[in-house]
Amino acid sequence: MPTPKQMDKMAALAGRNVPQKAELSPDADLPAEYWQALLDDARADARSGPPGGALRLSQIPQHILRVGCRRCARIVEIQKVDAARLYGREALWKDVGRRLLDNTCTQRTGRHEEDGCWPAFE
Repeated sequence: MPTPKQMDKMAALAGRNVPQKAELSPDADLPAEYWQALLDDARADARSGPPGGALRLSQIPQHILRVGCRRCARIVEIQKVDAARLYGREALWKDVGRRLLDNTCTQRTGRHEEDGCWPAFE
């Protein structure tokens, strides 16, 4: 543990070594480098398509489909061929996943607003 004299000396040195940058005001535009870094990020392309729940069963490349509940942490899996056989190839994965969760939901309170699971499509 440094002594109080040493801490004062370190504090004085720390103030001098910090380079002074021009800070942006809250209403100033962000630099072009910031926006370019966002566009160059690989995750920007991954999220540009439709969300996983908005795809039709025929458009999903995975063979195993998984939907989880954010409320009760339950996970339901189904093979894509079984889901297509039961609900049709052109059914939306969002609707199929919601039906799968609702058919086995354990969170029933009797109130429409509170009943059911909260799906998270994976």
